[in-house]
Amino acid sequence: MDGVGSFGAGRTGTAVDPITFAKQPQTILRVLSWIFSLVVFASIVNEGYVNLGSERLHCVFNKNADACNYGIFVGLVGLLACSFFFLLDYKFSSISSVKDRKKAVMLEIGFSGFWTFLYFVSFCFLANQWSRTKTDDLPLNQGADAARAAIAFSFFSIITWAGLTVCAVQKYLLGTDMTLFTTEHMDGGAPTQPYPSNSPVGGPADTTEAYQSPPFTENNTAPTYQTC
Repeated sequence: MDGVGSFGAGRTGTAVDPITFAKQPQTILRVLSWIFSLVVFASIVNEGYVNLGSERLHCVFNKNADACNYGIFVGLVGLLACSFFFLLDYKFSSISSVKDRKKAVMLEIGFSGFWTFLYFVSFCFLANQWSRTKTDDLPLNQGADAARAAIAFSFFSIITWAGLTVCAVQKYLLGTDMTLFTTEHMDGGAPTQPYPSNSPVGGPADTTEAYQSPPFTENNTAPTYQTC
């Protein structure tokens, strides 16, 4: 029963339509999260440090190196995670085991939810340090645009990662369509066919054949499931 109607995907080996895949809300949110993480990471790395007349570089966020390091960490890991989960989404229908699909969905729920929280912390932390930054610490307003971009896209990332968490939860709640299986199929045994019985006493035997539809009829058409 592995891979049939499990967590929003059809039968194993079902061809993935690139256009349909690209139009899915989850794919759009994934791409946006990738872009936002790239902006947060690149803004701080490229213009997040200023030189105040010495060889030492200072973080534009109130000279707090922890703020810049945290923003770089969240952006870089979020960027790599988006790439990984994007490939996982594309290859999800090729996973034949229901247990493996469940593990993949649970991993996505945990990571997406956790990264939503980390981006919330990033937004609050960077915004707080930026509000404490003095004008004298940024000669010619150097690095100001990069700081504002990191704060803004940290906020946008909260929304997209929260959306990805919701989509993953929907996939998990969808689970496996167990109505496609009978007890015999789930237990691994062959379905039994009833035999006509003859009355031992009283009158002629009933020769009318009883017809019973098979408990499971294979449908070659992959079922359609609605997910985020």
